[in-house]
Amino acid sequence: MKLHEMTIQKASECLRAKEISAKELVQAVLDRIEAVDKTIGAYITVNHDHAMKQAEMADQQIAKGTFTPLTGIPISIKDLISTKGLRTTCASKILENYVPVYNAGVMEKLSQAGAVTVGKVNMDEFAMGSSTENSRLKVTRNPWDLNCIPGGSSGGSAASVSADMCLGSLGSDTGGSIRQPASHCGVVGMKPTYGRVSRYGLVAFASSLDQIGPLTKNVTDNALLMNAISGFDARDSTSSKQDVPDFTSFLSKGLKGIRIGIPGEYHETEGIDPDVKAAIKNAIAVLQQMGAECVDISLPHSKYAVAAYYVIAPSEASSNLARYDGVKYGFRADHPGSLIDMYKNTRSKGFGPEVKRRIIIGTYALSAGYYDAYYGKASQVRTLIMDDFKKAFQSCDVILSPVSPTPAFPIGEKIDDPLTMYLLDIFTLSANLAGIPGISVPCGFSKKGLPIGLQLMSRHFEEGKLFKVAYSFEQETDFHHKKPQLSGKKS
Repeated sequence: MKLHEMTIQKASECLRAKEISAKELVQAVLDRIEAVDKTIGAYITVNHDHAMKQAEMADQQIAKGTFTPLTGIPISIKDLISTKGLRTTCASKILENYVPVYNAGVMEKLSQAGAVTVGKVNMDEFAMGSSTENSRLKVTRNPWDLNCIPGGSSGGSAASVSADMCLGSLGSDTGGSIRQPASHCGVVGMKPTYGRVSRYGLVAFASSLDQIGPLTKNVTDNALLMNAISGFDARDSTSSKQDVPDFTSFLSKGLKGIRIGIPGEYHETEGIDPDVKAAIKNAIAVLQQMGAECVDISLPHSKYAVAAYYVIAPSEASSNLARYDGVKYGFRADHPGSLIDMYKNTRSKGFGPEVKRRIIIGTYALSAGYYDAYYGKASQVRTLIMDDFKKAFQSCDVILSPVSPTPAFPIGEKIDDPLTMYLLDIFTLSANLAGIPGISVPCGFSKKGLPIGLQLMSRHFEEGKLFKVAYSFEQETDFHHKKPQLSGKKS
């Protein structure tokens, strides 16, 4: 096995046994980025020199016998997580040359764990999108088919893991932005419970929905990364003091006694691709063969989730993005005639079409005379959706659904149809509205050879159950062993 193809677990074992060095491992990943990222386009910034310095420090720690499972492990970071001294762009012109003066909470935890940051990866601008086509800086392609999108908004994270250009990645999930690209790129993606992972230093899109989480090559690696980044942070007012278990302790095979809820509303949704239906049906059969009991459940208000989400998220975005005005940092329009002109020209030229669309929607929804009719009503629907999940979990431990109604689609196919793009989040965004954890694990392939993901959701702070079910399913199947050949042709 080539070094860049290793999992976090395997690489950590080899580093501990001193069969390889961290410098060799990181150099192999940097070489891989150099070899294939011209085709994939996952990285916005490669952190070459500093990554090698971090690798050297990791080797010193290993030599002293003071190391963690992440010491010397090369990780990519979604480019909306603040990295001190390393450009953080949010894939936007307005922050194209912004270099933070502080690290996000998760970056501090990764540093303490000895992980190596190999670079910052592409995304939809300010995390607004489902395909990474809204990036203002570059195009990212799906390693399984270079003509297809990698998913979004954490498309760069998923593509970098899938193409072995890192051993793991951190993304963010506001309405499915970790799970959906994980599904499209054939990797594992976890959206933790809201509050489980610090949002300090995460550039805000929708503050009540955003959550940082890991994307990895398998479930074990995901649990290892979750161990490192979880925990209370006093700088994040929404951070939870809930105890953090060792998530790897849940990685045992066997599902006897586990009840899996099958929501009729999700599986009866129109527009689900036949290949996705077949993969999910097969996954249910596999879980039942392993001893899980599948029960029918109802989430009656899920049909309102997309509408509620696309009022709440843009409303919070319009407030959060008001700070980008060209005054303190970031892009500023040249030669303004007045202060108002500077604001107007900076935001018109600095933000892309999708970001401006959501700011306008959100500002309208929050405006006098419309707040109660839109944001207020959407918040009430959110409460009903949360109640649906509470009732459903009275009869099951885990809820199962597709991640996305379709496999990855061709680049450019839906970019001019924002409503259709929004509807692709139908299975994922309810977890964000309710604040519960969700995971995507590979469960099959389409007839065209594109990956399909299985979504599992559980009660608040029960990520361990998700890891148990996902690990058991993974051990019973071989989907996670398959690799893209990077043989597709760019159109």
